Amino acid sequence: MRVWQISSFGIDSLEFAERPMPVPGPGEVLVAVRAVSLNFRDLMMVKGLYNPKMKLPRIPCSDGAGEVAAVGPGVTLWKPGDRVAGIFMQNWIDGPLTAARAKGALGGDIDGMLSEHVVLRELGLVAIPEYMSFQEAATLPCAAVTAWNALAAGEVKPGATVLIQGTGGVSMFALQFARLNGARVIGVSSSNEKLERAAALGLDAGLNYREHPDWEEWALEQTGGEGVDLVVEVGGSGTLPRSLKAIRYGGTVAQIGVLAGAAEPLAIPLILHKMARIHGIYVGSRRNFLEMNRAITLAQLRPIGEAFHWAQTREVLQKMEEGSHFGKLVLTIE
Repeated sequence: MRVWQISSFGIDSLEFAERPMPVPGPGEVLVAVRAVSLNFRDLMMVKGLYNPKMKLPRIPCSDGAGEVAAVGPGVTLWKPGDRVAGIFMQNWIDGPLTAARAKGALGGDIDGMLSEHVVLRELGLVAIPEYMSFQEAATLPCAAVTAWNALAAGEVKPGATVLIQGTGGVSMFALQFARLNGARVIGVSSSNEKLERAAALGLDAGLNYREHPDWEEWALEQTGGEGVDLVVEVGGSGTLPRSLKAIRYGGTVAQIGVLAGAAEPLAIPLILHKMARIHGIYVGSRRNFLEMNRAITLAQLRPIGEAFHWAQTREVLQKMEEGSHFGKLVLTIE
């Protein structure tokens, strides 16, 4: 079977290779992968920035959807032909995250989804919504589950205000989920064109942070001086101080991303005085994925993104590095 693998770090070093067809053992499922979506984590993995000590070669990418091709002895949940997606962390089935459950992340600890076939544990899969294509379903395991748990961390209720950063996969899912919850959504981006596209999806107000760097002041103005209830923080240490200034007293910063380096020291007094909650989000469990799928199926929610052939993997990773995309970048395997 054909795979993309990291043999040495760097986008240009990503290798298209042949590997033997895997055979599912007891409790395992062989999946014919039809589509894979990219996350910023995948780019960092390929470049060696996420885990420079990662054992190589490694098949990258945590997110993929496909069709069950065969099942091993003892498997009862799945049969050939079932449409499925892998869960991000193969050991996190339910309950809170623990050290043991955090191991087994696809495309990092173990080989990922950028392959014609993968073998995963029986409980390492979920059924994908019937109305979604494989390309749409491939966007769900990391970005959608992360956004879903970010909204849960902020206890977002109707009438709340959520601030999103940028127009990548997590942010667009957060916009859609917040609107489902009856919340008002405001957002910042470096592109007026992207803000216009986000407005068409329900963004209530947007600001170009390159034209107006002090976006935390704008967020306060948008909320009558009170501050937002939740910031879906994908920037990292470089944007966290502004996010803390943007939230209301008792508000939440759902800390997800590591895109931006530190611009100023972390304002510890601000955290104390605002009684701020900083909640780290590391994707979620299989149960979270199942709960989210029920909600998006009821709403018939459609993921936002753009699809390419998987032969273009290097080019699509470069597109992600440039930050020129909107929503999710998806690779179709044919």
